[in-house]
Amino acid sequence: MKGIVAYDSYFGNTKIVAETLVEQIKAEGHEAEIRSVKEDYPSPPQGDFMFVGSPIRFGGVTGKTKRYVKHLDLAAWKDKPMAVFATVASPPKGEATEKQKQSYEKWALRAAPKLRDMAKDRGLNAVDAVLSVGVKDQRGPLVDDGLEKTKQFAHDFLQTFKK
Repeated sequence: MKGIVAYDSYFGNTKIVAETLVEQIKAEGHEAEIRSVKEDYPSPPQGDFMFVGSPIRFGGVTGKTKRYVKHLDLAAWKDKPMAVFATVASPPKGEATEKQKQSYEKWALRAAPKLRDMAKDRGLNAVDAVLSVGVKDQRGPLVDDGLEKTKQFAHDFLQTFKK
């Protein structure tokens, strides 16, 4: 089987998560292709499953990531499983006001599920589980367990094909 891992990245953290997904897919005996949503490719993505990821910026996934999902060929992808992943800055600490903490929970933590729901609303086969990997500060690096969490998410996703 072949997986497509499409991502957007600003400071490189989401790209690292995407590369880790590709490594895990290959480690489990599948083919994988990585694609940046910022690049134009000569042909549309072709595979058996897909991961789509974005950094969370200003409380949401990037516009390029949304456009990527909106422009996926529905006929080609409607029955193929898709998983959504995101990198998200660490929550406010210390002196953060209650309003800042609530805002973080409202926007940052709900952005990846919103992308998943958008994909489902389009008729794509997005799985319920989403991967959110924390980023220290605003620009990174990833939180200490971020790559292990990514590998486990990919493993769990791929196990659904063995049932």
